[in-house]
Formats: sequence, structure tokens, C-alpha cells
Amino acid sequence: MCGIAGVIHRDGTANIGAELTEMLQAMKHRGPDSTGYAVYGPDDDLVVIRFVLAEPSNSTGFGMEERLARNRLEVEARLAKIGAEVATVTSETGYAFRAKVRYSGELKPLADYLEDVPGCEVLSVGNSLEIIKDLGDAATVSEQYGLGSFHGTHGIGHVRMATESQVDLASAHPYWAYPFADVAVVHNGQLTNYHQWRRRLEQSGHRFQSECDSEIIAVYLAEQLTAGVSLETAMKESLDDFDGVFTYVCVTSNQLGIAKDEMAAKPLVLFESDDLVAVATEEVSIRTLVKREVETRDPYEREVLVWQV
Repeated sequence: MCGIAGVIHRDGTANIGAELTEMLQAMKHRGPDSTGYAVYGPDDDLVVIRFVLAEPSNSTGFGMEERLARNRLEVEARLAKIGAEVATVTSETGYAFRAKVRYSGELKPLADYLEDVPGCEVLSVGNSLEIIKDLGDAATVSEQYGLGSFHGTHGIGHVRMATESQVDLASAHPYWAYPFADVAVVHNGQLTNYHQWRRRLEQSGHRFQSECDSEIIAVYLAEQLTAGVSLETAMKESLDDFDGVFTYVCVTSNQLGIAKDEMAAKPLVLFESDDLVAVATEEVSIRTLVKREVETRDPYEREVLVWQV
């Protein structure tokens, strides 16, 4: 099952958090186990780091509050040691945190250093990207993290039904393209040559936080972007390199792109106007955003489309 959604405003910012929440909640029936967002606010000279220090199920109990507080202080100390000037560190849940830092170094040593702290998992790093994900439906996660007031230019989301792995944050989507700033992916389907590509990318020095093939797509695309390849070209090449049945949505700091494999068996509906593009697994999701009679279409097989802010 699962459901994916994306929206991009080409004429400025909008309430991206509220829009994606409505779109994802309309597809709750496709995945009530966890919900995730990758949202893009205005570019900032500060780096935003989203990280968790425990799974929700492990965040309470004897001594856990003290342990989380101690590990949070360790994260802040490590940020200072690696040369990141901490502006703010906040938390909505006690186990999930948002840090804003001034940092000009490489992201990989930063993320690796933080993840050496017990229980720490870095969800995203970027000047505009923030990945927020948790257990429950979109309305629950949005209220928990205050996403109803998040304004930005574009974003993607995912509702998950756990069929092959646990109901936990590590298995929840979207996935950041570790360690590339501001690149994330959601996808519906399966890559049958997942293990082949994982080995290739690991041999190139990449490491992965999950067993999810969405993360493979994200790192594959980000690696090409870093080499100077355009997002559209990288996505087209992915259709030759990846085997399986899949539809995915990729976002960068200023672009949103969609791709469908040659069988086009995984659904995706598209609405486009002069100032707005919305995509989703089901049309009912788009109709929560565009509250009037609209024309939508299904992208064709092997179709790649990219829009820019």
C-alpha cells in the first residue's frame, strides 16, 4: 500500500505543513503506521539538523528522561567540538530534536560524529530541508510537531503501512540522501536490484540508515547532482539503472521531480497550474488542496518531470 504526495509552489511560500497534512491524511487508509514529511523553508545561512535520540517506544521508563537529557548535552558538545556554532536546540517530543547551527564544514563527519552518541540518528541536514517523521497518521504527527504553521516553497510526504519491517522511525519515510544537503526522496514500489546498488554505493563510501530502497534512490541521485548532473538527467538515468516496479518523488532545495518506471504500475496523479504543482498516489489527496473541479492526469511510463521554485 503506502501513499506518497508532493507539492511545489512556484510563486512564493505557502503553508506547506498544513497542505501536506491534508493530502496525507486523505490517504490514511494507505498507511496508518507512520507519517513523514520533507519540507523546505526559505534558505538560511544557518544549517538545520533534525535528529532523534530514541525510538518513541524506548523514550520513557526508568532513568530514560535523564539519559535523553545527557545525550542531548553530548550532541551539543560534539557540535561545538567539530566547529558548529549552536544557535538553538529545541524539541517537540523529548526524543526528537531540531538544531540550528552555523557550520561551513563537510556534512559527513558532522553527521557521523553525532551518530556516535548512543541512540542518535540524524534525519536530515540542510539549509532549507527538514525531515519530520513519527508513528501515527498525518494529523497526529502534524499536531505533535506543529507542522500546521510551517511555511515554505515545497515538500513531500509519505504514509506507511508496515508490511515487511517494524513500525519504527528507522523504517519511516522520507529519507535524506546522507550526507548530501537538502536532498530527499519518497517512493512507492520496490527496487529488485536494491542489494546490487547498495553494495556499489557502499563501496563508494556511503553508509545507510535503513534497509529501505527509497534511501538508495536518494543517495544515487544526490551523488549525481554533486558531480554536476542535472536532476532531470539523473532521474532519467535512474530508470535504466534501477530494476523493479516503482514511482518516486525527489526534492532538492529548489526542485521537485517525479519518475515512473517503464511499467508505470504504481499509481501517481498529477495536477499542474501556473503557480502550483501537486502529485499524489490518489486524486482524493490532490482534491484536498485544490478545492474545485480540476483536471489531473497520470504520468506515462518512463516519464520524468521536474519543476523548479
